[in-house]
Amino acid sequence: MTPTLVRQHLPHAGPSPRSDGGARARDWAEIQERMLVPLYEAVHERLEVGGGTRLLGLGCGSGLALLMAASRGAAVTGVDSSSPERLALARERLLRAEPGAGPGGPGAGPLEPGAGPGDGARIVAGSPRDTVVDGAPAYDLVTAFEPIGCVAGDSAGLVTLLGEAAPLARRGAPVVLVGWGPPERCATSAVLRVATKLADPLRGAACWRAACRDDLEEVAERAGLRPDGSGRVACPFGYADVDSAVRGLLSTGLFDAAIAATDQAQVDKEVAEALHPHLRRDGTVWMPNVFRYLIARTA
Repeated sequence: MTPTLVRQHLPHAGPSPRSDGGARARDWAEIQERMLVPLYEAVHERLEVGGGTRLLGLGCGSGLALLMAASRGAAVTGVDSSSPERLALARERLLRAEPGAGPGGPGAGPLEPGAGPGDGARIVAGSPRDTVVDGAPAYDLVTAFEPIGCVAGDSAGLVTLLGEAAPLARRGAPVVLVGWGPPERCATSAVLRVATKLADPLRGAACWRAACRDDLEEVAERAGLRPDGSGRVACPFGYADVDSAVRGLLSTGLFDAAIAATDQAQVDKEVAEALHPHLRRDGTVWMPNVFRYLIARTA
């Protein structure tokens, strides 16, 4: 993986409030998403992603994991329904500017020059079923890189997605699920607890919880997948300063319930205070974390 891909910045359209969806999507793409690069690299290396790999990325967001797979020669398809702004950035990274330029229909097209040597890339807004085009060949690999296990109930939607995606993959194809590691090995857990504290007035609202050891295995079982190996990867969260850390963490969506229960300023303030133990002398913020991935197989 070349540093230019990891460090890629997307051009700003100008200042906008953090509550704006486009601004938050850029905070994710430019600040937070790269924290998971070691995880993406470890999975791609272990599963030997390369030329001939047909990869389906669930919840692909702004597409950095897809870009990295494409740089290894894979033909990638990303699907997401949660954030049009993130998908727009994924297309900006991976596809030609004109929507529908490629043979895959609206929003599909070949890779941008220089993005990677893969056979092609597609970004689809919708569900995994929407990626099927004219009986296209089955996928060799399905990835769900958005970590689960830190928000109550966050696995329910993933089980549904996997149920739609598994029939599109070849028999025995690997499916990668990702979750947070043990709280004692994730320095960010202490900061995420702010979300739970502030969201308490919204009883029943989704907020942070400690990851459980068998979160990924339970999801695989509910989706009808067979576990076939796992691994842990160190993914430290490093930021240029406290402001960047606050923006990056809030871009994950894990503090949305807290913002709804209080207000943006209150959440910004308390997150910044929770970051102080991780502030270094040079003003940067550093939080060691461990993420876990599970490789499961389709029936």
